[in-house]
Amino acid sequence: MLFNKSAEMPTSATALPGRAEPLATDEVHYVNGRPLKGPHPEGFETAIFGMGCFWGVERVFWTLPGVWVTSVGYSGGITPNPTYEETCTGRTGHAEVVQVVFNPAEITYAELLKAFWENHDPTQGMRQGNDVGTTYRSAVYTLNDDQQAQAEASRDAYQAALTKAGRGQITTEIAPAGPYYYAEAYHQGYLAKNPAGYCGIGGTGVVCPIGVGVNA
Repeated sequence: MLFNKSAEMPTSATALPGRAEPLATDEVHYVNGRPLKGPHPEGFETAIFGMGCFWGVERVFWTLPGVWVTSVGYSGGITPNPTYEETCTGRTGHAEVVQVVFNPAEITYAELLKAFWENHDPTQGMRQGNDVGTTYRSAVYTLNDDQQAQAEASRDAYQAALTKAGRGQITTEIAPAGPYYYAEAYHQGYLAKNPAGYCGIGGTGVVCPIGVGVNA
């Protein structure tokens, strides 16, 4: 996945046109066999995170207890139903993201945020490690006001921890979610299908204080 992509966001005038129909993708999760697009059990919730290359990010979340199903896709951009090749140009505006469907009785949104902050470096701007471009930006796309408030509070708590450790400023985009577009089938569950595949994510080593007396 080592692509150098644009570090500048497109506008509605420069974005690629995309298409009306969604891309073909897997119907069930490669690891647990649960339906990617639902139906999901009543009372379960959804979260969307961007942390760089979505292959490794998805594996972080599908291993967490209480996570029902994960999928990878594109969000935060302009082009409808983009292909991976189109996102690689930097002209769709999307970030590579993971959609997480979870049971809030087993794992909270705050705990997902902790996993988000600790498993990548949110201070790098339009890149993650060697992966450069807008599609690799750090992002939390929220589904309601409570998620927005929790994400912002957790950012502030983690910034305090990063500052204490001598690290830089968080550049994470936190915004209400727009459309989520499922990525192509070969991206879904990629590191289970390809155990030796590329995984470009890595944390800062700084612990997020959620769960140690600090609330999201």
